[in-house]
Amino acid sequence: MRILKFGGTSLANAECFLHVANIIENKIKNEQIGVVLSAPSKITNYLVTIVDETINQKINKPSLAKIELTFINLLSQINQRQKNFPYKKLKSMLDNKFIKLKNYLRGINLLQQCPDNIYAKIICSGEIISVAIMQGILESREHSVTIINPVKTLLGIGSYLNSTIDIIESKSRIQNISIAENDILIMSGFIAGNNHGELVVLGRNGSDYSAAVLSVCLQANYCEIWTDVDGVYTCDPRQVPDAKLLKYISYQEAMELSYFGAKVLHPKTISPIAQFQISCLIKNTAKPHAIGTLITDKNKDEKNFIKGITHLNNMAMFNVSGPGMKGMIGVAARVFSAMSKDKIWIVLITQSSSAYNISFCIPHHEINHARCVLEEEFRLELTNKLIEPIDIIENLAIISVIGSGMRTRRGISAKIFSALANTNINIIAIAQGSSESSISVVVSSTNVILGVQAVHQTLFNLNQEIEVFLIGTGGVGCMLLEQISHQKKQLKKQHIDIKICGIANTKKSLINIKGISLDNWLDKLQQSPNTFNIDEIINTVKTHHLCNPVIIDCSSDQKIANQYNIFLTNRFHIVTPNKKANTTNIEYYKKIRLNAIKYKRKFLYDTNVGAGLPVIENLQKLLQTGDELIYFKGILSGALSFIFGKLDAGVSFSQATQEAKDMGFTEPDPRDDLSGIDVARKLLILAREVGYEIELKDIEIESILPDSFKKITDIKQFLEKIKELDGYFYDRINKARNIGKVLRFIGIIRPQGICQIKLAEVDAHDPLYKIKNGENALAFYTKYYQPMPLLLRGYGAGNRVTAAGVFADLLRILS
Repeated sequence: MRILKFGGTSLANAECFLHVANIIENKIKNEQIGVVLSAPSKITNYLVTIVDETINQKINKPSLAKIELTFINLLSQINQRQKNFPYKKLKSMLDNKFIKLKNYLRGINLLQQCPDNIYAKIICSGEIISVAIMQGILESREHSVTIINPVKTLLGIGSYLNSTIDIIESKSRIQNISIAENDILIMSGFIAGNNHGELVVLGRNGSDYSAAVLSVCLQANYCEIWTDVDGVYTCDPRQVPDAKLLKYISYQEAMELSYFGAKVLHPKTISPIAQFQISCLIKNTAKPHAIGTLITDKNKDEKNFIKGITHLNNMAMFNVSGPGMKGMIGVAARVFSAMSKDKIWIVLITQSSSAYNISFCIPHHEINHARCVLEEEFRLELTNKLIEPIDIIENLAIISVIGSGMRTRRGISAKIFSALANTNINIIAIAQGSSESSISVVVSSTNVILGVQAVHQTLFNLNQEIEVFLIGTGGVGCMLLEQISHQKKQLKKQHIDIKICGIANTKKSLINIKGISLDNWLDKLQQSPNTFNIDEIINTVKTHHLCNPVIIDCSSDQKIANQYNIFLTNRFHIVTPNKKANTTNIEYYKKIRLNAIKYKRKFLYDTNVGAGLPVIENLQKLLQTGDELIYFKGILSGALSFIFGKLDAGVSFSQATQEAKDMGFTEPDPRDDLSGIDVARKLLILAREVGYEIELKDIEIESILPDSFKKITDIKQFLEKIKELDGYFYDRINKARNIGKVLRFIGIIRPQGICQIKLAEVDAHDPLYKIKNGENALAFYTKYYQPMPLLLRGYGAGNRVTAAGVFADLLRILS
């Protein structure tokens, strides 16, 4: 025997009913089948609404007519598709059913209230009609059907609207029914009968519960729950796109999952199948051949001992505390007894080791009720100040990780807490079930989805994801996207997934949280109707709860640099070759770093100084190990390195500058290089990194351009005018050559933070002598590195090496 339960979405329309009938027919080829049916999708909700509207004297005729029309259309459409379907008989049944419903509603309207026994009869109408329709379909296909009346066979204990079933008595009743061996059994879900033979309903997920009980009563081998999902997932796939389907879970794991918010099954459903060791299979009606999830007595998937992450929203935490509790015996018992007596559901409990504090979580809507109960219970203690006033924290959520034997698995708790910490989520309370099947944490409700995603990413996903929003599509930005595209497959093999979620420049923006294809990103950006908007990027991350968002600023825009603190406070990491943020005033410089620490974000800018050279990273490591900078000098501009190398070879100054610009060595405006301001910014960053609190204006700059050039605003005009300097530089180069030296534009940091930039003549013994062709060279004379300096040398300009440096910084986000 196998019991199949079909939910409302599985019976949403005529096509669904006929599809379910096909599934039943396929199943009876192998064994006898019992079927439990829900009402068609949304019908029960509509009926509840109609009753409530009638009680409140609102017009309900259109709502009732809508339900009636739904069933009439359902019968008509099935009749068109199913041969020999008993349409007239079922239409007559339907008419009688709605006459009764209308009579009930007239009485409710007169009374302005609805007795619970009438309420129960109304809201289960959909299930009864479903059974009649399915019986008609199967009998028209020449199958023999036995209808099990749950009012007569299932003994309900409790109220009319929320009963549980006496399984022993129900089993005895059902086993006394004469059932032919080849009959298909059909029963309405959600319904039972009390000791007086009156109809009662079984509350939330009542049809699932009916199927579990019928499985026990008929000693079925399997109970199959057919629904609109493939089975039980590690997380809600609507909130966590990479949630994984679970092939097996144990009864205990299923109980914990459902208790802490998973919507697939209710704990009330799991209890009878667990008690009587009946395997339960969750199946997708739309994909009957899909494997589904099997719930059994043992964990058959021992490798994956963590089974899922669930959450409960709208929670509140009560804290009962005070030094007077030290000598009080039975405080916890009084708290929980008071809650139990008033039927307040306690979801989670924690207690301090000193026993001065007892905390527990309840649903938010129970706050006022629970407060009154506790204040009454501890009235004397509160009056005499033996305990503190009841403290209540609202707007909380509980995230629970479910799995077998987690108490004995090392490092699980650490991974959970670390994942939450890395997304800057504060843990308010922690609880671990004595069953070893769950670890729960209480967090702010505003962070719950992000927290679930972060924990799921840590526990279930081997891939480390980075969600990138690129600002700036100039030479470096374009080259970076090319490098990421080229390297994507190789990184995937290393379980690194770089997802480009946004690309923007000053005019356009393109956002897709699923990832933008890099094959044709430029066309898509140009065709995008959206203009660049920082708020849109921030809102995208908040709305979709992205775990690891990164802003890559490949612009040279001061306005973008001014937004870095906003990005950090909104949980973005920042990677940037843009020097503007690090060279703004010292207060802003410090604030960026404080926010990076506060919000546990990374701010990476190695390309600020040496393009692809790991200058900042190495300098930071030196300083962290106790080294001290004594003196620094270096060539910090790949553009000027290239230009002066060309001058050594006899190329004119103006021609060398044009070549440097054409090759992408210069800043977008070459005057930033030739004025010395770009080198000054780099030198300022190095000086601040060492600890000198100086400003850009404190750096002494010997410009290689006469003051008259400062008035020129047009770049083209500027490049034409520098031809006037060709003779001057020709003479300077020859003069240096005659004494065995070369001209180099260098930056210097002396003790006390004295910084200078100048055009210097260096000889063959100087580490900067051979630097040309776009190379940078940085000589650090430190406590550890002297008299020979630590020398970093390599290409310091060009889109390719700068993009590679940005790429390297991006990958450091994962470290």
